[in-house]
Amino acid sequence: MTATPSDVDAQIDAAFERYAKHVNPAFAALIKFMGFDTVEDRAEGALVYDVRGRGYIDCLGGPGVFTIGHRHPKVIAALKDQLDRMPLSSRLLLNRWQAEAAEKIAEVTPGELQYTFFCNSGAEAVEGALKLVRLHTRKPGVVATIGAFHGKTFGALSASGGAVHKTPFEPLLPGFRHVPFGDAAAIEEAIDDTVGAVILEPIQSEAGIIAPPEGYLRQVREICDEAGVLLILDEVQTGLARTGTMFACDAEGVAPDIITLGKALGGGAMPIGAFTSTAEIWEAFRDNPLIHSSTFGGNPLACRAATAALEVIAEEQLCDKARERGAQLLAGLQKVAAQYPDLIVEARGRGLLLGVEFADSDVGGIAIAGMGARQVLSAYTLNAPKVVRFEPPAVITGEQIDTVISAFAHGVRVAAEVARAAS
Repeated sequence: MTATPSDVDAQIDAAFERYAKHVNPAFAALIKFMGFDTVEDRAEGALVYDVRGRGYIDCLGGPGVFTIGHRHPKVIAALKDQLDRMPLSSRLLLNRWQAEAAEKIAEVTPGELQYTFFCNSGAEAVEGALKLVRLHTRKPGVVATIGAFHGKTFGALSASGGAVHKTPFEPLLPGFRHVPFGDAAAIEEAIDDTVGAVILEPIQSEAGIIAPPEGYLRQVREICDEAGVLLILDEVQTGLARTGTMFACDAEGVAPDIITLGKALGGGAMPIGAFTSTAEIWEAFRDNPLIHSSTFGGNPLACRAATAALEVIAEEQLCDKARERGAQLLAGLQKVAAQYPDLIVEARGRGLLLGVEFADSDVGGIAIAGMGARQVLSAYTLNAPKVVRFEPPAVITGEQIDTVISAFAHGVRVAAEVARAAS
């Protein structure tokens, strides 16, 4: 039976009421204020459909989760097969699907990275990486960067550099020191005998899509080598074809000692995180192989999704597509930005990790709502509300990119009209 408009309205009202009573009332109010007074229902490819049947081009993407698109057929087939076999692990017998996923990660990661621990999120991956550093080096210090975002658990939050998410929970873990992003000399100066690692995002995502100067990662790699400290690269959001290469660090030919993964690793269908390191560093786990563990990490369902996702990225040449579609989208965003120099500071990014910085965050919010009215989903970055992000799936078509650019132009035009009226 087809739902009537009144039935659909009742579903939407019920969802908002339940959010307000049992989930997150402030978030529900914010979403409604921004004009998204609907409820998602299904998704496929680059599109999310609401309960009214309207299709939205997903330029938020999780964020960064749906690189291979929503419900990719290969991932869904693998998950259906695994559901009929064994969704979760006994945790005693060997889990062959976990081993296959780890092997696949070793094949695609840079340098001599070989061993992988699977968890359930990017934040957990960062936590595990920090623990591995402590176990291997026996040094408590970590150099991180201002503006960085590594997750919201205590260790990951301590490594992060954005005050808005940190201040309410202080004091956080000791031993972390933060220096300006993009300044290799500042990292060198911050390293002393207590420091075991440097942790970086190759491109700061939640800080507003901030790319460092060319050669920065190579410089940091050399500094870490000379000082004898480990380099952790957080590729949770930048990795797996998002920036046009398998990993963002590939653009400079840099291999970390530990890499953290998440988001797109689950193929847009399962939550999964991972940290991967070298055989030498992994020796720290030899004496007690269960010193770091996870009840659900590395479960068969998530690992089948990860293996399928990595295969899709290679088979469909999504690194190339992310570069091509990203260049098309960035050119369009920059063209619109040039028409509103008083409202927009810059459109920037790499591949399909793009951001538009507005002079005022309220104006950016109006633009987001205006895009939503044209059925394009986007949002601002967590540490920089002036920056509206664009992270669509790499399977997005050229025609859909054109629609996104048109919707963005509409959103900015609406914002400009509101700004003029307010002045």
